[in-house]
Amino acid sequence: MNKPDHNINDTPAPAKRPTILRRLLSHHELATLLLLLHAPIDALAKPEIPQLHEAGLIETVAGDAGASHIRLTKEGNAVLRGLGIR
Repeated sequence: MNKPDHNINDTPAPAKRPTILRRLLSHHELATLLLLLHAPIDALAKPEIPQLHEAGLIETVAGDAGASHIRLTKEGNAVLRGLGIR
């Protein structure tokens, strides 16, 4: 029978490097990152927070008196550096 020749391409494909962004950021999301560059903001301050959190660009930290604040992650800072902002 005709069997596929597995010896031709037995070398594994190179692993894909993980990327920070799977999509382009909206202008509102970029503006939120810029706000976070200067100071943490309240966790409910902007509607873009869930998308930025899912992308790994921001993180939630517990503040004084139990209030949650949002700040940039190293990946979020890298996005701003890539834009020449930081």
